Amino acid sequence: MSLASAGPAGGASGELKHSAKPWSGAAGAAHALQRDTATAKTKLTSAHTGAQAGTAGLASMAALTSVLASWEKRLTAVHTECGALEPVLRETAWAQGEVDAGVKSALAQYSTPSGKGR
Repeated sequence: MSLASAGPAGGASGELKHSAKPWSGAAGAAHALQRDTATAKTKLTSAHTGAQAGTAGLASMAALTSVLASWEKRLTAVHTECGALEPVLRETAWAQGEVDAGVKSALAQYSTPSGKGR
């Protein structure tokens, strides 16, 4: 039994390939989402400023206040999560590149001169 990507039978070269692009792209998306949720929360809060004036006792105002609090909580959670993810994703992209370079360098010492060896 073997993995489809483990050798020529599976149509792959048998080499593990790494690219920082998906990790960096995900970090960029996390950054953009963090920025956009902060903007959305500011606009949402601003849009509700003064809405309670003259509505004392209305059930719809209580519901609106509850919905606003719920959305502010959700937007804050997304903002916080994206803020925590972005540096981790960027670090992962960098670290894997460093590991790749280190392994390549370490293996280079075992390379045989051209035309010699097995």
